[in-house]
Amino acid sequence: MEFNISEHARKRLQQRGIDVAWITRALSESAITENDENDPTLAHALISIPERGFRVLRVIYNEAIEPVTIVTAFFDDKVKNL
Repeated sequence: MEFNISEHARKRLQQRGIDVAWITRALSESAITENDENDPTLAHALISIPERGFRVLRVIYNEAIEPVTIVTAFFDDKVKNL
């Protein structure tokens, strides 16, 4: 899937040590995709990242524009066992 990364997301990826390849993997191979509770234009892709001890990466992206735009991404320690 083709995507853009917002400036905010680019900064957060760098701060959090999140590889862009993991974003690509999350969008193409997500274990779960959820709709955002507050914004209908946003979706959440969740995937377990083996390189980070199988922590769950949550990628939030705007699916209402083409190509989709990554809004932010973070390791969601509240989600277990994908």
